[in-house]
Amino acid sequence: MVERSGGHYARPYAKMRDYLDGLDVADGPVPADRRMIGANGPKMVSLAADRSAGALTYMVTPERTRWHRERLGRGPLLVPEQKVVLDADPVSARATARAHLAIYLTLPNYVGNLVKMGFDADDLTDGGSDRLVDALVAWGTPEAVARRARAHHDAGADQVALHVVTGDVGLPRQGWRELAAALT
Repeated sequence: MVERSGGHYARPYAKMRDYLDGLDVADGPVPADRRMIGANGPKMVSLAADRSAGALTYMVTPERTRWHRERLGRGPLLVPEQKVVLDADPVSARATARAHLAIYLTLPNYVGNLVKMGFDADDLTDGGSDRLVDALVAWGTPEAVARRARAHHDAGADQVALHVVTGDVGLPRQGWRELAAALT
């Protein structure tokens, strides 16, 4: 996909390692404790632990957050992203979630991560099984979302980045307001 869009594909770990090497020798280097690395796999998580303030993980379950914490150790920051649909109706909430997840179910790197998290071919077809959608997207009331955020914290997250998904174009300000009230 990268090459079709005019780029040159490089293995993510090697590319990130080279990028960090460049940051280390740049005029006005960026200190390791002032940078974070997007990391889902074991090698990238180790690189984040060794060469940054920590890891930003994406599209993970609280169980995977625990796995990341075990690999990072106690010191580095761990900030998982949690997708959120503020809708308590299971049918419409899952429909919104599936529309958002659709692109990821076509990308080999994300599919590979989902398989490593224990999902199988049945979970990854037809827009994703209810099990997959419910594991990746916290849907329901702001209080239900707060419980999922706590589950990530209980699993070792330092912070949780809540990604409000609405199906609309634009900033989900109303959703942010509803979540702020439930999280404070």
